[in-house]
Amino acid sequence: MPSLKSVLALDALTCAVMGVALMAGAPLLETLTAIPAGLSFAAGVLLIPVAAFMAVVAARFTAEPRAVWLVIAGNGGWVAASLVLVGAELIQPNAFGVAFILVQAAAVTALALMEFGALRANRQQSLA
Repeated sequence: MPSLKSVLALDALTCAVMGVALMAGAPLLETLTAIPAGLSFAAGVLLIPVAAFMAVVAARFTAEPRAVWLVIAGNGGWVAASLVLVGAELIQPNAFGVAFILVQAAAVTALALMEFGALRANRQQSLA
């Protein structure tokens, strides 16, 4: 299993990249997915400070495990919002748009699970 620091750093990096991509590519993404450009842009803007927070937590994770739990919970919130967005038909993406939302939600779920596993392993090591 990767270290907690490396998983958090990966989460921060992917969050920042996705944020920039959503902001820069919102109009193109709307054309390809039928996801409203304003929603994609706003999601991208939201991801930048989240990525910064994750990077700080990655650098200092041993000092504050509660911050890691906040990252995990935030990832869970992102996944839940993604599923509600599709399931409640709050937007009408095309098939590629639905796939886009579900694939990124799956990736965020994987990161949250890796963070949980690494946090647990880190705690067990510190108790030993």
